[in-house]
Amino acid sequence: MAAAGGVPQFASLYVGDLHPDVTEAMLYEIFNSVGPVASIRVCRDSVTRKSLGYGYINFHSVSDAERALDTLNYSSIKGRSCRLMWSQRDPSLRKSGTGNIYIKNLDKNIDNKALYDTFSLFGNILSCKVASDAATGASYGYGFVQYETEEAGKQAIERVNGMQIGEKTVEVQAFQKRDTRDTNDGNFTNLYIKNLKTEWEDEEKLKEAFGKFGTVTSTLIRSDAQGRKFAFVNFEKNEDAKKCIEDMHMMDVRTEEEKAKAEGEEEKLGPDGHPEGKLYVGRAQTKKEREKALKSKFAATADSGNKGVNLYVKNLDESVDDAGMKELFSPFGEITSMSVKKDDNGKCKGFGFVCFSSPDDATKAVTEMHLKVVQGKPLYVGLAERREVRDERLRQRY
Repeated sequence: MAAAGGVPQFASLYVGDLHPDVTEAMLYEIFNSVGPVASIRVCRDSVTRKSLGYGYINFHSVSDAERALDTLNYSSIKGRSCRLMWSQRDPSLRKSGTGNIYIKNLDKNIDNKALYDTFSLFGNILSCKVASDAATGASYGYGFVQYETEEAGKQAIERVNGMQIGEKTVEVQAFQKRDTRDTNDGNFTNLYIKNLKTEWEDEEKLKEAFGKFGTVTSTLIRSDAQGRKFAFVNFEKNEDAKKCIEDMHMMDVRTEEEKAKAEGEEEKLGPDGHPEGKLYVGRAQTKKEREKALKSKFAATADSGNKGVNLYVKNLDESVDDAGMKELFSPFGEITSMSVKKDDNGKCKGFGFVCFSSPDDATKAVTEMHLKVVQGKPLYVGLAERREVRDERLRQRY
């Protein structure tokens, strides 16, 4: 329940972005200087007991909690800027999406505090965060702000959308949950690009290369578990995005030296069947869309007379055996058969197969385990296909 002015009647604060070494005792020393603290809890992994990077601070009075929020938000604790907000015990407001806005094309130097300072002018903020890499803290160039009221969110969109913050002009819009976004295959502006040219790993050069097809509203470059770069490019218009796909997809991105070296050799394909030396440009999909496509694919496999859905797993450590494979994949559902391929010395050859009884279970396994790092190696997990089936699919596709 909230009191007048939007201040919760309970005196509990959420504290996030904590350094892994921050303890309850450290937090007590900092926050008790503002007012008497009733209790403090740093949330930890139930097995390893390592900090999850956030916790809760309970004061005896709301006024002390308010003072802590005003004076200690974004203060440095063990070299990291902590993020404070009211603890929302009733999750209905947070889950409703009321007053929630999405900001993209943020300058990489904009941190949580700068974002908060910019948007706090329009109303009481419940939460505010710049999306960033967990290991390095580097900004991904977008963020979220949730206001207490819908009106504050609308005002922020009207006033800040199209403004320059830092060195970039930002785009501000109402946040949409993934299950409510328009996923019409023909109506899209956001593209996923992989097998980037080296020079395109700079965002300005990426924007310049793709900007010839139309106005680019935002770009984002990320790395996968193996350090390979991929990108997202968002166009203002759907027709520009489609023209980009027509012209750029399957473009040869190899250097002249790489082409000469590969002359006469069979074209190398990646795990997904796409040629390694050619650019991939396609509509960016949400996690839910990818899961849906996988599920349909696996269901077709099961309907074709195969007993279950057989997955191919590679890049396994040489120490992995059948028991280890089962431990990795059994949480996702019923396994009907499993095999880790071994050499003459009984060591894993780096790949194996696991068959699930249902398409749903296979979909969950691929979604959670593909590119997951196990014993220092990112796994490849995908549908196992007979060679002749795979060759036919690739011939039809390319």
